[in-house]
Amino acid sequence: MSTTPVALVTGASRGIGRAIAENLAPTHHLLLGGRDLHALAELSSSFRSAEPFAAELRDAAQVAAAVAGIPRLDVLIHSAGVLRMGSVAELSDDAWRESFEVNVFAVASLTRALLPALRSAGGQVIAINSGSGYSSGAGSAVYSGTKFALRAFTDALREEERPHGVRVSSIHPGRVATDMQEELHAWEGKDYRPEAWIQPEQVARAVRLAVDATRDATVESLSIRPSGMTLA
Repeated sequence: MSTTPVALVTGASRGIGRAIAENLAPTHHLLLGGRDLHALAELSSSFRSAEPFAAELRDAAQVAAAVAGIPRLDVLIHSAGVLRMGSVAELSDDAWRESFEVNVFAVASLTRALLPALRSAGGQVIAINSGSGYSSGAGSAVYSGTKFALRAFTDALREEERPHGVRVSSIHPGRVATDMQEELHAWEGKDYRPEAWIQPEQVARAVRLAVDATRDATVESLSIRPSGMTLA
């Protein structure tokens, strides 16, 4: 049996998830999470050891089928998510439901399904949260609401899984130069300058810090902010 540790990264096809996969690729066998099997298969071929983990995370049957062949898992990284902005007066019920289904309920469902594999490996759960998991503002009720809920989930899971040897980390980046950030700037009516924000690779390095922590330590929560110092 291979001794290479196994890492499942959701949202692995772009942005932060892609950067995390690239960072872990030299040391882990990757399960690349997403919905587009063809795109994931193509991405898998670019790594030393990787395979698709194709599933709609809001579909319990697809999740159950996808996790069935995973007897042990060293790292589960939740990076998939959606951003829906708007005032409480404007946001539809569908926007609220979709946000919580993707950003919270799917995380809980996938984690629950993989806990036996994580316990078997003495593994780790790492959630990519947000600065919005600590504070909210106008237009951010639904997105921040999901991130507050995600923080509550990881805080509870961390305490519940200590006796089982599963470590839980919550990573809270500020604004990161991704497609989501470009969408947010468009909603705000602002010019988007990717160099002004945290780069996905920097978040990946924070994840690597948590992954590489020895068994006697846990990176429980880590906040990352743009320094405000940009290159001319």
